[in-house]
Amino acid sequence: MFAQQKFRIIQSTIILALPFNNMKSCFRLVLVFTLVFFSILSYAQKFAYVDSEYVLSQIPKYKSAQLQLNELSAQWQLEFETKFLEIDKLRKDLQVEKVLLTRDMQISREKEITKKENEAKKFQQDKFGAEGELFQKKSELIRPIQDKVYDAINKVAKNNGLDFIFDKSGELLMLVSNSKYDRSDEVLEELGVVSTTLEKGDNLPPQ
Repeated sequence: MFAQQKFRIIQSTIILALPFNNMKSCFRLVLVFTLVFFSILSYAQKFAYVDSEYVLSQIPKYKSAQLQLNELSAQWQLEFETKFLEIDKLRKDLQVEKVLLTRDMQISREKEITKKENEAKKFQQDKFGAEGELFQKKSELIRPIQDKVYDAINKVAKNNGLDFIFDKSGELLMLVSNSKYDRSDEVLEELGVVSTTLEKGDNLPPQ
């Protein structure tokens, strides 16, 4: 993990040091450092990778949790849109009836609309905000599954004497990946999950 973090720092330093109009050179340097990094690892330590997206996609509880989250999100999104349709109707009605209303009546109607707008925005924040109900529900349903996957990855690493396990689905750019280093199915075995995917192909450059 330390080596991976150090590598990311090296990448960031290179990008910041280069002029803005030299981004192609930046990519070439990142590519070189990526290849050098993995070359060093292959001689110095034992390493492998897992595809966390693939692992999670094979876990029934994860699929069920995603379904619940999608249903909640769709339900709350519909409620939010319904609120704003109501607000839009109130605004249009006010424009039509404006000539028949006194100044005080107009102000009262406008205050009512503003109040409903604020309520709708609060609803959106409460449900979809950074600390909203959807985030909390996701943490409640998904975090325990992710923790189990993490524990299984640790067991695979210990059982195989691995120094590093990279996540193919993570931030680290994997330009080439050979399936002989892929321990994803071993992680599923640790979790007691049978893969529903017949075969996982290598991510190798085209010939």
